[in-house]
Amino acid sequence: MGERREAARAALKSVFGYDDFRPGQAEIVAAVLAGEDVLAVMPTGSGKSMCYQLPAIVDGALTIVVSPLIALMRDQVQQMWGFGVRAATLNSATSEDEADEAWRLLRRSELRLLFVSPERLLAQGLAARLREIGARRLAIDEAHCVSQWGHDFRPEYREIARARSVLGNIQTLAFTATADAATRDDIVERLFERRPRVVVHSFDRPNIALRFEPKDQPRRQIADFLARHKRASGIVYCASRKRTESIAENLKGRGFRALPYHAGMDQASRGRHQDAFLQEDGVVVVATVAFGMGINKPDVRFVCHADMPANVESYYQEIGRAGRDGLPADTLTLYGFDDMALRRRQIAEKDISDERRAVEQRKLEAMIGLCEAATCRRQALLAYFGEESSGNCGHCDLCRGGVPLTDATVDAQKALSAVARTGQRFGAAYICDVLTGRETEWLRRNGHSAIKTFGVGRDKPQRIWRSVLRQLFAAGALEEAGEGEHPGLRLTEKGEAILFGRERIALRAEPERRARRERVLVDGAAVGLTPADEPLFQHLRAVRGAIARAEGVAAFMIFPDRTLIEMAKLRPLDLAALRLVHGVGERKIAAYGPAFVNAVRQFLGR
Repeated sequence: MGERREAARAALKSVFGYDDFRPGQAEIVAAVLAGEDVLAVMPTGSGKSMCYQLPAIVDGALTIVVSPLIALMRDQVQQMWGFGVRAATLNSATSEDEADEAWRLLRRSELRLLFVSPERLLAQGLAARLREIGARRLAIDEAHCVSQWGHDFRPEYREIARARSVLGNIQTLAFTATADAATRDDIVERLFERRPRVVVHSFDRPNIALRFEPKDQPRRQIADFLARHKRASGIVYCASRKRTESIAENLKGRGFRALPYHAGMDQASRGRHQDAFLQEDGVVVVATVAFGMGINKPDVRFVCHADMPANVESYYQEIGRAGRDGLPADTLTLYGFDDMALRRRQIAEKDISDERRAVEQRKLEAMIGLCEAATCRRQALLAYFGEESSGNCGHCDLCRGGVPLTDATVDAQKALSAVARTGQRFGAAYICDVLTGRETEWLRRNGHSAIKTFGVGRDKPQRIWRSVLRQLFAAGALEEAGEGEHPGLRLTEKGEAILFGRERIALRAEPERRARRERVLVDGAAVGLTPADEPLFQHLRAVRGAIARAEGVAAFMIFPDRTLIEMAKLRPLDLAALRLVHGVGERKIAAYGPAFVNAVRQFLGR
């Protein structure tokens, strides 16, 4: 067994160019090589795929990888061939020639990784044929999709256990980035023949900065955030297709290379925008949440949520698409009263069981709680996944300048009184007008400029009262009243208890607006490059981009940013020096080494 571990470490260097495993990888690879079944819960960017790729290389045997997205399969196949590892995919988009080549390699026992969808694995007797060929392992990516308690349940994943049986109950590995205890138990029950080794790696991604802001001119907030990331690649997530189009257009008008992406676009346009994001630097994709699941780009430097995510698991998975290379990455999540109300309506209107509805409601309340947190965001996020953390992280907005909870019972009573005295049928904007004494025509017609609470909150701006109402809604003191697109607000039992003094409430004080003096993450400066190294880094990026376009592959498949950063620092002038750079294996040396060594020499005038 020791020999196989050494072989794995040697392949890690020679094939992938890595000197050592990432945290958690060595334990899992050792368990896999020992023949154990494994369920591994590891954050995005921690190198889950290495845990099944490396054993396949060491054993020289076939691993079947179940993946939910065609784009991700093709991406991984290209990447493996770039490392000199034979891989293929069989799916609905596979051409006849590609399928013939895959079967040729399978029959000759030369294929190491075969990527398939769960539907394809059971179709046309594929599993039985793969058993005859001698498949060694079954690896399931995005394994949370098998569980009804997961945030992305897919019924077709339930059939994987049957496919495993047809394959001869071969060694089974399951990987996911997001699974709480209930989801993990469900995965074990539904996927495995015998109890697997369960490895739960830390959910912490310390390289990712966390920031939340209440919506207040969202387009300006997004543009300000993006301005701190010049020439960096990133994703802006939106809750609707229409929002992706309008925000992308707004960002273009502000000088950003912003491209929309959603399922309503024609396939050719989606493909062009995805290719631009993968092959070029400084592209911002404005997308619905489907974008990113099939993207294996390691150098996404920021993720922005233009609307509040549906739950903590989705939020965690989506921000996890930033900083997969381990270098600093930034996030911003905007949220508002309307987001909370919309998400609650969506759950109420779903055709699901009461048990499932209760689970989704709890998950939403946890997301709202993360938005309205008063102490360290990272502690709250990790606690959701059952992980303890000590001390403030120092790398989220609240640790950098937190907003403490204060007794806000009097302000809450003013707001609740305004809701009650106007008949419990008007929305937040109307209630804010009442509180601040803004006498609109609509308000006059309703006679509400004469009620006792009119103008009782003139001492605070409307944004403060919006925050009070939003937090009361989040705390369950207010709920929606009526139907339609813009239902009003009404008091709950908790709201009545606060209004009539039977209960007190603490709320976050909204901070005063202030000029931002945060560190600007511009180009390579944020990832450890000095001003002297930055020009060479950009030069190497340009060389990489030209090669990627010529080969029709994603830029990171040539070399990721992390490798180029190290090249810019070490300035290798020959292939021997290039071998010392992180992420440069033998196949990459042969394919691209001379081009990058020459690029360094030319830049330095050598």
